[in-house]
Amino acid sequence: MLKRNAGYFLLILVLCVFSSCFQIIEEINVANNGSGTVNLTVNLSASKTKVASIMLLDSVNGYKVPNKQKIQQEMEEVVAYLKNSPGISNVKKTLDFENYIATVSFAFKNISNINNVSQNVLKKMKIKAINNSSFSFNPENGVFQRRYIHTKEALTEYNKLKPEVKNVFKEASYTSIYRFEKPVVTSTNPLAKVSKTKKAVMLNAGIMGLINGKTNISNQIILAK
Repeated sequence: MLKRNAGYFLLILVLCVFSSCFQIIEEINVANNGSGTVNLTVNLSASKTKVASIMLLDSVNGYKVPNKQKIQQEMEEVVAYLKNSPGISNVKKTLDFENYIATVSFAFKNISNINNVSQNVLKKMKIKAINNSSFSFNPENGVFQRRYIHTKEALTEYNKLKPEVKNVFKEASYTSIYRFEKPVVTSTNPLAKVSKTKKAVMLNAGIMGLINGKTNISNQIILAK
């Protein structure tokens, strides 16, 4: 597990200072043999004007503002962590300082390789874990499963925040997208929507629902044989 005090990440720092809209997007592409790719995005483009203003300051309301060099350094640590993770390869990162969007992508040999990885990457980005999830995929019967368990730690950490910081999470959203090579037959989570092509499943949820445990993102997806 990565240390909680490791590094800064500009996009998350801003969340702790201003009421801004942000998105966490998790995309998982699964091949028929169980290998695949992950793309994790933190998007603050809706608040890029505020973020740009903050970047000109040394600190805001007691929060130190890191420079671009520091941000790049911390993202390199994320990449190094992933490169040393079993079954993970082709690790890439992007930092868009014009629109304030950060992405980390990588390939996996087996979907079990990504268990805890996304959560640890978010911790490295200074985002407290909002859930505990594990993934599995059986190539023989085409069953993909995400098991989700709400963690009380998320709500405990949220309750420690100042009111103005809590407001940040009211408009924040989490999106998961799963893509497959075969058509989807069933998806058990009522919040999830199957695409017109039948080869993708998307779930949108508010971050607050994940923090307080009111939203469950567990899902079992069965593919056509």
